[in-house]
Amino acid sequence: MSDSDAIVRFVGIGKTYDGVTRIVDDLHLDIRRGEFLTLLGPSGSGKTTTLMLLAGFETPTAGEILLEGKPLSRVPPYQRNIGMVFQNYALFPHMTIAENIGFPLSVRGVPAAELSKRVERALDMVQLGGFGQRRPAQLSGGQQQRVAVARALVFEPKLILMDEPLGALDKQLREQMQLEIRQLHHRLGVTMTYVTHDQSEALTMSDRIAVFHRGKIQQLDTPEQMYEHPKNAFVARFIGENNRFGGTLEAVTDGRCTIRIAAGDARIEGTLVEPVRNGGAVTVSLRPERVQVRVAGHTIDGYPGCRMAGLLREVIYLGDHVRARVALTGNEEFMVKRPISEAHTLPHIGAAVEVFWMPEHCRAFAQES
Repeated sequence: MSDSDAIVRFVGIGKTYDGVTRIVDDLHLDIRRGEFLTLLGPSGSGKTTTLMLLAGFETPTAGEILLEGKPLSRVPPYQRNIGMVFQNYALFPHMTIAENIGFPLSVRGVPAAELSKRVERALDMVQLGGFGQRRPAQLSGGQQQRVAVARALVFEPKLILMDEPLGALDKQLREQMQLEIRQLHHRLGVTMTYVTHDQSEALTMSDRIAVFHRGKIQQLDTPEQMYEHPKNAFVARFIGENNRFGGTLEAVTDGRCTIRIAAGDARIEGTLVEPVRNGGAVTVSLRPERVQVRVAGHTIDGYPGCRMAGLLREVIYLGDHVRARVALTGNEEFMVKRPISEAHTLPHIGAAVEVFWMPEHCRAFAQES
């Protein structure tokens, strides 16, 4: 990627509060102009600190952040031309919606006539035209969230940062707002950087996702690549559902490997993702939707995949799909996920079954330290 493609560059950024524990550790990251980048990770992984460093609310202890090629270390937050949307919206309760949205313009000295026009435009942008004279308490949570977005957009910043802005909303409204923010991004083409710990939210909204763990980016990729081709055991575990086995690597041929499962003496084939020596410990990851299940002895003849025997313990109805819980040697909680249209093909609870899958869908990683 050329320098002109990156609106933001983190160059060797480090952050520590006690001189020992690194909250952000030697971070190198380019944010592309016009993209929707999500910083994803568990609590304490460094994602929010990274966002606060970019906003100017935190100061790095090492490295430099560049915005359009210019260092930000000596630039205060209010001069960075960055819009910010917080989880609690941070709206002024004593101001009208129009006054809240216009506040960034008023502190910049924008004339009243121009301010009014831009506020109206911002209200229309988030589908709140006619709401300008109401106060925040008169709006729903979803409407307040839109006001916060409009306030971040109204002064036409180069970059918008969002810190878990949907965390306080119920599930249905959160999913609706995910799509609305995504559509707004497509319409405006503004660069957005979004922090969340919700992996389904990240998959829904992002052009790219940066997965953080222990202050470092574990993988930076598109949602599809992240889900289908995780680069290590942490990313595989954190993104989506997984069936996991511990085992020992026995052989590798052209990326295809043979693994002896730790519990019992079963051997399966998979795809080796990270370098591991023969005899080394591995973690095996397999998505529930990639697995088939049939009554023992009735699997597909000649199926070239892996198979293991077990007992069907439970079938859980979830509306658009069902999950079957199978007890296997080494994994009592092995899950199979099938669309609701295939629910009738599942064996009855208590049946002896075989689960089977293609080796390319079974991914082996170096065991997490």
